[in-house]
Amino acid sequence: MDVEIWSDIACPWCYIGKRRFEAALDRFEHRDQVNVVWRSFELDPEAPAERQGTLAEHLAGKYGMSVDQARASQAQLTETAAGEGLEFRFDRARGGNTFDGHRLIHLAAAHGLQDAMKERLLRAYFTEGELVSDRPTLVRLGTEVGVPADEIEQMLAGETDTSEVRDDERTAARLGISAVPTFVVDRALGASGAHPPEALLELLREGWAQRPLTTVAADGESCGVDGC
Repeated sequence: MDVEIWSDIACPWCYIGKRRFEAALDRFEHRDQVNVVWRSFELDPEAPAERQGTLAEHLAGKYGMSVDQARASQAQLTETAAGEGLEFRFDRARGGNTFDGHRLIHLAAAHGLQDAMKERLLRAYFTEGELVSDRPTLVRLGTEVGVPADEIEQMLAGETDTSEVRDDERTAARLGISAVPTFVVDRALGASGAHPPEALLELLREGWAQRPLTTVAADGESCGVDGC
């Protein structure tokens, strides 16, 4: 059974959703027969390589709230993440474009390291304050999980895996995916949002039991182009 997960590197609910999905998958009776594929989704395709100012300042300016309100929202997310065993450090996080990071995740897939690469980039962004658009940083993070440095450098210097990222984004649009994370089972059953593990486990069980095309539920916490 295939489970495709559309998500972005700079999406807090995507990191939380990853942990919740892992908890669900660990309890799934047929987990050894599940193939998980990470799909690309850019929340802000026009983002610069690096944004100036803090994430709280960016959110305040974009959504018309005060910086204090933005920080309060981040504090709530940090508390939720801690409940999943994650450390969010919004004070360190450096906003920027995630396109090359998605390309790196695709490259890692060719080495059987896609999940490890996804995890490494999420931790780098949300916990360590790494700039995930910085190419030397991507080379370092990729080699840490086992992707050959020369392949990463070659990819970043050219167009390798560009079409794969764009294909993921076009498929998301075709499927009506506008918020992430979104979990899709065998292109037949889906759920949008960082649902609790129990709900994601039920999704897996339903996907195993039946394969007809259904609608994508959209009632879980997620990040969309208009915010989190």
